[in-house]
Amino acid sequence: MLSSQILRTLPRRVTNAKRSRRRGSVLVLSLFMLMALCGIVAFAVDLGYLAISKTELQRSADSAAMAATWDLLNKNAEKMDFDMTQEISSARTTASQYAGLNKVCTQAPNVDLNAGNSIEGDVVVGYISQPQNPNCVMSYSDSNRFNSVQVRVQRTDAENGEVPLFFAKIFGWNSQSMTAQATAALINNVGGFRAPSDGGNLGILPFALDEGTWNGLMAGGGTDSWRWNDTTKKIEAGSDGVREVNLYPQGTGSPGNRGTIDIGGSNNSTSDIARQITDGISPQDFKDLGKPLVLDINGNLTLNGDTGISAGVKDELASIKGQPRVIPIFRTVIGPGNNATYTIVKFVGVRILDVKLTGSMSSKKVIIQPARVVIKGGVPATTAGTSYCVYSPVWLVR
Repeated sequence: MLSSQILRTLPRRVTNAKRSRRRGSVLVLSLFMLMALCGIVAFAVDLGYLAISKTELQRSADSAAMAATWDLLNKNAEKMDFDMTQEISSARTTASQYAGLNKVCTQAPNVDLNAGNSIEGDVVVGYISQPQNPNCVMSYSDSNRFNSVQVRVQRTDAENGEVPLFFAKIFGWNSQSMTAQATAALINNVGGFRAPSDGGNLGILPFALDEGTWNGLMAGGGTDSWRWNDTTKKIEAGSDGVREVNLYPQGTGSPGNRGTIDIGGSNNSTSDIARQITDGISPQDFKDLGKPLVLDINGNLTLNGDTGISAGVKDELASIKGQPRVIPIFRTVIGPGNNATYTIVKFVGVRILDVKLTGSMSSKKVIIQPARVVIKGGVPATTAGTSYCVYSPVWLVR
């Protein structure tokens, strides 16, 4: 009888054991899945943090390269001082400052100034001949032509420390090394202009100065009777070490023409010239010109002449006194009046200091001096010496 009772309860005991084992397996599986899920979440959190860190690194490098490149505008170009030592040193300091202003993982990163300009350094300064080409290599042979800055910002074991991780430490992954790099440049050897993509006008005056007068100015000729006060933004009488010359031509070699050129349709009217003086060269002017406002492979650009600088535009010229503008430099002129043909060989930055277009011929004047001009639409030249004091805005090239 006892055996019969045992036999009757045995299946129940076996079933309960199976159920217990099943519950145990489910519990183990659940714990495993929970651990796996925690690992995935931890991995996702750390990956997200690394992505944010990479963005912050790149932002630091981008801003440092952009700010440093702006310092490569030659501060003494107007005085014919071509030594860029001061500007290059300033660019390195600025790169370090701006890199530090953009924190990475709540820490201001340090960059080495790399005074020796090693190509493996954090801050590398050089020259890129075609900045619009992201594959154009940087050269270092002529520091007086430098127009670009490369900045590298690191979070490595050797510099600034690696980016720390959180949950990945469970798996022995404590930190991650990361680096970002950026290169910014400007065009400082302009061979002409195209209409800018934003549809804006360009501050180019429709008046050409002969190359002989310009070269004489660069050799120390002209006068030094005016100065531009950059603090008050006013023109003052007195010397500033920047030479001046009269843009109003006393003889261009073209009878009936006084240095005015057509940048736009042929035979621009006085109203067209007045508009271009105050508002600049428009996209429509570029279309009407019918050809690029760019020097050819021989370094030449031919433009038609107009009747010349007249009293009809004296008020417009006076209204832009002190404001930087670009003017073309011509080497030769053939033909009279509206039939004159100018051969342009250079573009230079100037500012107008004094205007007088009434009275005797000898008393008429439009006094200009070299001035740095930052202007859009610049096309880099393939040969040196095609511009002076003319710069493009800075942009990231890679």
